[in-house]
Amino acid sequence: MDCNRSDDLQDIQEKKGQKRKLEDEAAAADSEISASAGGGGGGGGDGGRQSLLSEVAAQVKVLESAFSWVETDRAAAKRATHVLAELAKNEELGSLLVEGGVVPALVKHLRAPPSAEGDRGVRPYEHEVEKGCAFALGHLAVKPELQQLIVDCGALPHLIDLLKRHKDGSTTRAVNSLIRRAADAITNLAHENSSIKIRVRMEGGIQPLVELLDFMDTKVQRAAAGALRTLAFKNDENKNQIVECNALPTLILMLRSEDAAIHYEAVGVIGNLVHSSPNIKKEVLSAGALQPVIGLLSSCCPESQREAALLLGQFAAADSDCKVHIVQRGAVRPLIDMLQSDDFQLREMSAFALGRLAQVSLSLCLDAHNQAGIAYNGGLIPLLKLLDSKNGSLQHNAAFALYGLADNEDNVSDFIRVGGVQKLQDGEFIVQATKDCVAKTLKRLEEKIHGRVLNHLLYLMRIAEKTVQRRVALALAHLCSPDDQQTIFVDNNGLELLVGLLICSSARQQLDGAVALFKLANKAMSLSPVDAAPPSPTPQVYLGEQYVNNPTLSDVTFLVEGRRFYAHRICLLASSDAFRAMFDGGYREKDARDIEIPNIRWEVFELMMRFIYTGSIDVTLEIAQDLLRASDQYLLEGLKRLCEYSIAQDISLENVSSMYELSEAFNAISLRHSCILFILEHFDKLRPGNFPLIHRIIPEIQQYFVKALTKSNQRSTLRP
Repeated sequence: MDCNRSDDLQDIQEKKGQKRKLEDEAAAADSEISASAGGGGGGGGDGGRQSLLSEVAAQVKVLESAFSWVETDRAAAKRATHVLAELAKNEELGSLLVEGGVVPALVKHLRAPPSAEGDRGVRPYEHEVEKGCAFALGHLAVKPELQQLIVDCGALPHLIDLLKRHKDGSTTRAVNSLIRRAADAITNLAHENSSIKIRVRMEGGIQPLVELLDFMDTKVQRAAAGALRTLAFKNDENKNQIVECNALPTLILMLRSEDAAIHYEAVGVIGNLVHSSPNIKKEVLSAGALQPVIGLLSSCCPESQREAALLLGQFAAADSDCKVHIVQRGAVRPLIDMLQSDDFQLREMSAFALGRLAQVSLSLCLDAHNQAGIAYNGGLIPLLKLLDSKNGSLQHNAAFALYGLADNEDNVSDFIRVGGVQKLQDGEFIVQATKDCVAKTLKRLEEKIHGRVLNHLLYLMRIAEKTVQRRVALALAHLCSPDDQQTIFVDNNGLELLVGLLICSSARQQLDGAVALFKLANKAMSLSPVDAAPPSPTPQVYLGEQYVNNPTLSDVTFLVEGRRFYAHRICLLASSDAFRAMFDGGYREKDARDIEIPNIRWEVFELMMRFIYTGSIDVTLEIAQDLLRASDQYLLEGLKRLCEYSIAQDISLENVSSMYELSEAFNAISLRHSCILFILEHFDKLRPGNFPLIHRIIPEIQQYFVKALTKSNQRSTLRP
């Protein structure tokens, strides 16, 4: 089983990461962009739109006519790019700006104007106009439908050239800002656009971006890493070229940066590089990425923590040795701490990483140590708490991690001790995959309840605090083998713990006890709603249907409600001790030819006699209770069981108390047991009026289970 969550988790991080840079830059840009946007906003109806179109047209006209190094032209172009960049921040105006011809005009000014005679080398506002254009195009590229238009207008080669602007020896703040804006524009153009990612590589954009990772300005480093992160996402050719350009050593150094923005982008690039790329994953690990990634788990930057946890989960899928190294180098404790974070994604990704660390691979021994280590360091309880999440993805990652931990028998006792079994059984899981994972976890735990695990649990059931004792008894009722039921619940007082829950003060614990006892009853093979009747002391003789109330060879007559019923002593003698006493004892009926039956209706007596002659009858619910009374009076155990079975079909929440009293009145053991099982099965629906009955029958419940579990154990030992 694999949770297959890395794609989804990376998609979340990718979408969060790309547009963020321009949002961060926008605040700084506001102070730089001082020109008015002609009213800004979306305008008011057609008039506002026309006003904006006029403003856009005016700025485009400036850009088209001011492409020179003349100072007035450069100043006008700078103002125009700033106005258009301000408008481009509003995504709703994207279509209007395109309609006004902004894109070709901005692309034109991504490159420097041609030199003319008489310029004397003076270049006013050098880099400023190009920076404004890159900034405006970056904002427009946030809209996916505009990305291809911008590329088709020729922006990409110019933006890539801007990445190299520092190579002429200029390292001013303006150059740094220009390079940063160009990298951000490339990031947004390539975001979730596979064809543009390919174009960037084909145009030679990856090499300069990798080189910029070593740039002195940290903001440029961050922008370059952000672009590489986008280009590497789900594009194998780009990944390979980034690695071939020797990006890994610098990226790994960036992981150790004290600047959170730097190590966040670096870990994001590495995460996208290794995703679904086993060879690159090996290269990244060989280059020394593991320890700095683990270090980021303790970062003050939640984004870096999330990316690091995701990346460790990907590393853990590589091989068992890597899993062990991750654990040995100290990843488990911070991952467990992250499980308890207020940040939802932090909890989800740490659960994902722990799940990968806990899963079984070829090296079973090493995996077992990881599983034990995660549990020993306190991972069980926070993972179990995550099952209460209302988010299906978070639930599933927690369930997947718990499934891995349950594979180690050293964890089973702790799993049960902290209430893990009840948590899995009671959880409300959102997706089917989680439900399946939980079911497999319970099955995995069940398979390990034997040997030293069972001995430890029995030890806890004897010496631990009461809460733990009850948890163990509840879990074992659901998980233990039928062969161990007597040992656990009779010999080691587990039954007393479960029955005690029925009368405790907590309604939740009462229900848990009832559910566990009902489960226990179902697992005991000897239990059924009808107990087998004891064998007759003499061989049974059935004369057959034709002799029922037949005077032929009849030697005794019963008078019932004034009517005669013809019978045969030999048949009656063989049927029960009551008739044997009547005809062989010192009673007056011994020699009587006619015997009056004063307290039984004709229909009841006839059915009773039919059972004696044939061994079987259909007992309807309408006559069952009267027939039960008669069968008890004449000690007809087989008929009594048939009556009890018929009556038991009618047990309900409304009548269970009266049914139990009926079973007591006629010593109807099978009916009594059916009432007990009904009470346990429907405990959550019982009415308050039923609870005095429950308290009264506790000794009977305990006696019933002692007998049933002992019988079950004896029967299992006799099986070949």
